[in-house]
Amino acid sequence: MSRTFIFLPTFLITDIRESDTGDVSFLNSDRYELKKLANGQFLCPGFVDLHTHAPQFPNQGLGMGLPLLDWLDKYTFPLEMRYKDENFAKKVYHDVVKSTLKSGTTTACYYGTIHRQSTTHLAKAASQLGQRALVGKVNMNRNSPANLVESTDSSLEDTESFIKDVKAFENPLVEPVITPRFAIACDTKLLRELGDLAAKYNLHVQTHISENVDEIAYTKELFPDAESYAQVYDSAGLLTDKTILGHGVHLTDDEEKLIAKRGSAVAHCPNSNTWLRSGICDVRRLWRNGVKIGLGTDVGAGSVASIIDAMRSALATSTNKSFFSADYQPLTFHEVFYLATLGGAEALGKEKVIGNFEVGKDFDALVVDVEKSQDQTPSTFTYEEHSVLERVQKLIFCGDNRNITDVYVRGRLVSTELII
Repeated sequence: MSRTFIFLPTFLITDIRESDTGDVSFLNSDRYELKKLANGQFLCPGFVDLHTHAPQFPNQGLGMGLPLLDWLDKYTFPLEMRYKDENFAKKVYHDVVKSTLKSGTTTACYYGTIHRQSTTHLAKAASQLGQRALVGKVNMNRNSPANLVESTDSSLEDTESFIKDVKAFENPLVEPVITPRFAIACDTKLLRELGDLAAKYNLHVQTHISENVDEIAYTKELFPDAESYAQVYDSAGLLTDKTILGHGVHLTDDEEKLIAKRGSAVAHCPNSNTWLRSGICDVRRLWRNGVKIGLGTDVGAGSVASIIDAMRSALATSTNKSFFSADYQPLTFHEVFYLATLGGAEALGKEKVIGNFEVGKDFDALVVDVEKSQDQTPSTFTYEEHSVLERVQKLIFCGDNRNITDVYVRGRLVSTELII
């Protein structure tokens, strides 16, 4: 007799035994909860969002259609100045983490702002609500509005203090990450010192690369001795096997090979690349060149804080690319599901911990219902005759956060009352 069970100890998945009669027996049963999935439900690995900007959530849907640098000046930088106010930061960041968890993001890579204390509140919100998160205090010491420009020394001092702040939580799920905004906003000295900090504390690095053609041209102007945008980061010690590069829309073959050689990864953000008219990232070429890839929502340039939408957007943009390249094969729904789960885990070097349901990994999981949404109305017109694989397709092409009923991080239920 075949049945599906979620078997949840405090932080581990443990084997269960089922008899031929359908009865379930297990050791120390008082320690566990047994949950049977209802018709229409299936169990899915938690989603990994490799690139999102927590302070920009209030700007979702604003300024779409502007090119990157203009959008930053008109919408992003004025909003980010407000995070000097810790009370404002606390309110926004608590809502951000609730929103991403409800969307099924069990692991998130967050950009904060230059403000150390406010960004610490972002890390604290993730810690309190139970999300697995990498949180970065942004570094900017030039080519930005005056209220967002740090001195090199204060940027480094605040970053190291932030690292210690987050480590003091003693929560293994929440990590500090070195976060130079992009090369335009950081001079050579700051980039190199940040590379040293990443090495000193063995931290992940997150930044942007080759999102927009004007951004690339400006970077070349600022770093005339560098062979490429990627080489700017490499010479500063910022291209490592723990580096996540946002976008990578216009990387050259040589840059992609360098990124692959260093073991760095690219966060593919198809939604924001469309709305800011940045271009279409060639995922298949990145794969051919050996680059690890996962998905990012890139809110607020991305208009939806859901990896379900990122999967759908990745499918749409790759299909659009195929219209102009006869030999280009669009991505499949299997491939974008991989990007959203195990691909993101591999990009972070966490494939031995999360990404799928292999024995011994942490239980980061979603209970998905494509038959009924949370208000019990028909959602994706799924009926009993639809297979599990067809239900996964329906989630990717038709679903949203209303189809996610439960969210677990490391075996702990973190959704329901906190999130709805």
